Amino acid sequence: MKFNIYHGLILLTACLLSACNDKFLDRKPDDQLDESQVFTRYNKTNQLVTDLYANVKWANRPLVFFNHFSSAPVTDEAEGSNAEGSLTNKFNAGDWSPAGMPDRSDCGQYWWSLYSKIRESNVILEGIRKYKTPDNPLQEGDLSRRIGETMFMRAYLHYLLIRMYGESVYLTHSVKATDPMDFKKESFHSMVEKIVTDCDSAYARVPANWGGADFGRIDRGACLGLKAMVRWMAATPLWNGGALPNDTRQFKSEYAFDQTRWVKARDAAKAVLDFRGDGGLRYSLYTGHDETDFKDDAGVNNNNSKVYGRLWDLYYSMDAYQKEAVFFVTRDKDNNWQGDIYPPSWGGSSRQMPVQEQVDEYEYIAADGYGYPVYGSRAKADGYDDENPYESVRRDPRFYRDVIYHGATFKGKVINTAEGADKVGATNSSTTGYFLRKLLRESWNRDKSFSINGPPVWRLPEFIFIYCEAVNETTGPNAEIAGLLNQVRKRSFMAPIPPAAASDKKLMDEYIKRERRVELFYENNRIWSSRLYLEPSATTETAKEAAWQSAGSTNDERSQKYWPYPKAQRMINGMRPVEDSDGKIVVNGKKYKMKRFFVESRVFLAPRHYLFPIMQTELERTPTLGQNPGW
Repeated sequence: MKFNIYHGLILLTACLLSACNDKFLDRKPDDQLDESQVFTRYNKTNQLVTDLYANVKWANRPLVFFNHFSSAPVTDEAEGSNAEGSLTNKFNAGDWSPAGMPDRSDCGQYWWSLYSKIRESNVILEGIRKYKTPDNPLQEGDLSRRIGETMFMRAYLHYLLIRMYGESVYLTHSVKATDPMDFKKESFHSMVEKIVTDCDSAYARVPANWGGADFGRIDRGACLGLKAMVRWMAATPLWNGGALPNDTRQFKSEYAFDQTRWVKARDAAKAVLDFRGDGGLRYSLYTGHDETDFKDDAGVNNNNSKVYGRLWDLYYSMDAYQKEAVFFVTRDKDNNWQGDIYPPSWGGSSRQMPVQEQVDEYEYIAADGYGYPVYGSRAKADGYDDENPYESVRRDPRFYRDVIYHGATFKGKVINTAEGADKVGATNSSTTGYFLRKLLRESWNRDKSFSINGPPVWRLPEFIFIYCEAVNETTGPNAEIAGLLNQVRKRSFMAPIPPAAASDKKLMDEYIKRERRVELFYENNRIWSSRLYLEPSATTETAKEAAWQSAGSTNDERSQKYWPYPKAQRMINGMRPVEDSDGKIVVNGKKYKMKRFFVESRVFLAPRHYLFPIMQTELERTPTLGQNPGW
């Protein structure tokens, strides 16, 4: 039997109906090898694993999850522009279905592409077993490590699958054209257990960590990280006791609340925190620079001493990656991405803009030395002024790193969203009153070229949050988890949580979730966590929606009178400057007050939008799968 080598695997579902043959890779012009010639050579097998690496990482790039956009604009983190066919706005308008997705040229993140890559991993593992692939003659043990990496990638691809689609099919063999077309879904928890099994097998083969040029390859920490992620997902309300409206999931009887799922999530996250590599603890929070350093990567303070050098370094410093990154994608985008994000006054097109819902989540530091939400009962008494929201009180330092606002100093220039190129609603300008700052290299000029690693897929704080939440859900709040949250905050020069949270489960839960939302802003987290917690249909959030509707006769009036806004994913709001002689914000000699305004309504239907649809073409090929709820 002949196999064609190196590119483009048969899709699972394409094989189920089409007349495809047993070829799994397109032939390179100068290399026509059969199956045995590939898998009896270490170097050829090694190249297949290397190619799989690239395909797997492409499927989950945080900065461009939806082709030209991150996932942030389809959540209450950001708004997307009309560029690239208004891609993210189509998601927000509900303009997606089993007939087609807005980003038709997908990045590899959808059902059909994920199963293609899963088949690739199985072909590699089967070929190695069948032909007893020899080890690397230059370094003993390389083949075993490559097997471990492939097993991790198979597990990781299934994780991406259940994150988006829920109940799916766990494939541990390559599908052939002659196989019966009767695939059936498994329960979410069954899928999780199989992911964990593959992770354990991978863990036994890969090293504790890689050094030098191999840094970033799959190691034992990544295996532990994947286990913690799926254990956490399995413990959250979508899959553990939450009420999904009109639930038609095939295994919904298995999703009743089970406390042991939180126990497993706790233990899995703790394994990441306690993991020791070739020496001490493998992961630790990056603490380069100190509280006096506001210089950018070129050694210049062009931000009016608002953005700490440490906070910039988190996404560019190799030291930061080596300490915190549990799994990451390299060279996610290049310098052109920054041009897409920049304000128009700097030649940018502000393609993705933070919204007020996200801005409101950044706490302020009170006189008592603790952090509190700006929408809390004590905020006004502590000096918070919604007409001067950025300077009336000191906000979380991560806010100044993440968001460009009216009056902010960016690259040495004060940004003015009241007039000129950056005016709210001007051509290529912000429609929310904000510009994205997180992940920008502020010393960059258009004559420079560089690659952006972007945020890691997973980094240490995420597992700290999982552990804290799991402890809070099992044994309740305590000083240990309060201390862990405060460590994350301290490294960002943010004040600790108030002592009361250490003995109040509900208050602790609020701080954990707010900390996750702030720390992981624009890191491809919110789109999944909001669904896992069933926020759009939660009683508390729908009650807020009703209260918001009753707060005024126009949307702008409601926006100004009722906030914090519901987390229902059905609206976004912004903030614009209004010239006023009593204003406290001075830009270009004029005084301004900030005023909230309504930006747009969005569509989020329950249960439909909790999970992505399986394409109709896939169901026609494999009708035994069944569609996801609401589609």
